[in-house]
Amino acid sequence: MMPSDVPGYSPGLEDVIAGLSGISKVDPEGDELIYYGYKVSQLCEQSSFEEVCYLLLNGTLPLKNEFTAFQKKLIEERSVPSKLIQYICELPKEAHYMDVLRSGISNLSHYDPQCEDNSKEAELAKSIRLIAKVPTLLAARIRAQKGAKPLAPHAKLGHAANFLYMVNGTEPDPDFAKALDVSLICYAEHGFNASTFTARVIASTLSEMHSCITGAIGALKGPLHGGANEQAMYMLQEIGDPAKAEGWIKEKLAQKAKIMGFGHRVYKKKDARAPILKNWGWKLAKKLGQTKWHEIAEIVERVMMSEKKLFPNVDFPAAPLYYLLGLPIEVDTPLFVVGRMPGWCAHIIEQRVGNRIMRPESHYTGPQARDYIPLIKRS
Repeated sequence: MMPSDVPGYSPGLEDVIAGLSGISKVDPEGDELIYYGYKVSQLCEQSSFEEVCYLLLNGTLPLKNEFTAFQKKLIEERSVPSKLIQYICELPKEAHYMDVLRSGISNLSHYDPQCEDNSKEAELAKSIRLIAKVPTLLAARIRAQKGAKPLAPHAKLGHAANFLYMVNGTEPDPDFAKALDVSLICYAEHGFNASTFTARVIASTLSEMHSCITGAIGALKGPLHGGANEQAMYMLQEIGDPAKAEGWIKEKLAQKAKIMGFGHRVYKKKDARAPILKNWGWKLAKKLGQTKWHEIAEIVERVMMSEKKLFPNVDFPAAPLYYLLGLPIEVDTPLFVVGRMPGWCAHIIEQRVGNRIMRPESHYTGPQARDYIPLIKRS
């Protein structure tokens, strides 16, 4: 039986409405992505990741006193129990960063005093703790992989700047911090994608938030969801020279190879987030005098559009941007986790309202009813 022969069946749930949400709207034409009615392009230009976190968790932008209190709480919640930091640092060196984060967040549940409380007040408190602590876990692991001791969070730096400080041990250039901040805003939320839907399915069972987030990380680890930014940077490194870019891409296309970071399941014409990160990437490249990667990327973009009519999605410009920030390529997808945390938490909280457990139907394609033959009589 072909999938098209089953009435109502849509492989991958494409175009199936699986829930109602007021958190974000993804425009298929790619003209804009909005969070609670606010354009992401405007948020990237004028806001901060912390303010976007407040918006996603509360549905509205904060007043000045509300934002001050929210920032203070985020800073207060950055620290992670020393035993958990030690555990993260001592995991096998070959452990995947996404697996490390998954284990770290699962273990955080044991230290959270409201872990099993699913009330909205408790969920908001847990969301703040998760948003604040995940960068600390990731930075500690990055330093451990380099043979360096983890650093305590900085009490006076913003979310993005503090992460870069915990990785490198020095306060970052403001442009570096802003570039990372903008990327986190772009990754903060994106509708019912695979990881967000996974979180909502788990939330629908009334399981606690840490379990929902752990499941979301498992979904994001899959190369068809997260990981495109990592693969895009490895591709740029393999090309290595702008003069080789056009021929390299055309050869790969002739081989029917998949070029990571291009096209999108929802967007039809463009990804509104991509030019935002591309512009910030170029700004850093020119500031550092390291424009090679962006020169290669420009050629790759041009060839992909002319040959396949495919546009870059947000992961493609994120790759060289993160590389210029001095971050290991393997942490590109974990940075996706850092950015998406408020979006996941917001969806978990929203799912609890008027909740009904997710229980879709399947169309049976196995054998019809048949008699059981005892093992001794089977030949």
